[in-house]
Amino acid sequence: MVDPQPSAPTAEATDRLLDAVNAQLTIGTFDTSDIALLGQMVASLADGRGMVRLGLVEAFGKIGLPAVPMLLEGLSHHPNPVVRRSCGKALAKTSDPQAVPVLIEALLHDEDTVVRSSAAGALAKMGEAAVPQLIALLTSEHSETAKGHAAWALAFMGAEVAEHLYTAYTHPAAAVRTAVVAAVANLTQETTDDRAVTLLESALTDSAPEVRAEAAAALGTLAHQPAVPLLIEQLTDPSPEVRKTAALALAKIGDPTSLGPLEAQLARESGELQRVVAMALAQLQKRAMA
Repeated sequence: MVDPQPSAPTAEATDRLLDAVNAQLTIGTFDTSDIALLGQMVASLADGRGMVRLGLVEAFGKIGLPAVPMLLEGLSHHPNPVVRRSCGKALAKTSDPQAVPVLIEALLHDEDTVVRSSAAGALAKMGEAAVPQLIALLTSEHSETAKGHAAWALAFMGAEVAEHLYTAYTHPAAAVRTAVVAAVANLTQETTDDRAVTLLESALTDSAPEVRAEAAAALGTLAHQPAVPLLIEQLTDPSPEVRKTAALALAKIGDPTSLGPLEAQLARESGELQRVVAMALAQLQKRAMA
């Protein structure tokens, strides 16, 4: 195993190193087999200047696959969390599937919260290679924070993983279906595939209240007017969270046909939920009078 942890160089040495690396990359003379040089680049990720670290991360992205083993080693074992964070960001630039298990390990177990976030960001860039492990994480006994990172990564993968998401919606675990709904909501921004909106509408009748609430929130954010009748039905859902989310979604969509159902819901609710419904109703009334 090559040691990626030489002592951090001075700022002047890092500047010289980055200038030399960029020059070599520009003219095509960078030696990707120079393990010592790659190790110096990893060590230089400890630099206190954000723009310098960004420059090194960009350089690693240009180097690509030959840099991956050194970056994986740095992410796994370097004692400096600043270096580990930047190694995660650099791995995102390479999009190498072999990084997925190490990134999952960092997301789950690194002691630094920013390293865990960087690992999640890198996994989002890995695309379909990371989907199975992220879904497995959602059904594991790991922390809710880790599961939240996994759901976030899935949500930002985009149309590349659309088919995986549609398939995953049949998963028996509600946590997976909730994450799929959030991810599919993002898909609607970059695809004309009607299946995305159809899935969101279907999710309003899911057996799990957390899935129904996620779907209602997504349809509200999208201001999807055809979903208004379905959301009105959710105003009498057994789950208070679903009823609240449906009311807020209807307020966002702004269809005046929601006024009567919201007034009826206001009379049925009490406490905090009644206050939320009143706010949604007031917002909708204001839009109707505009």
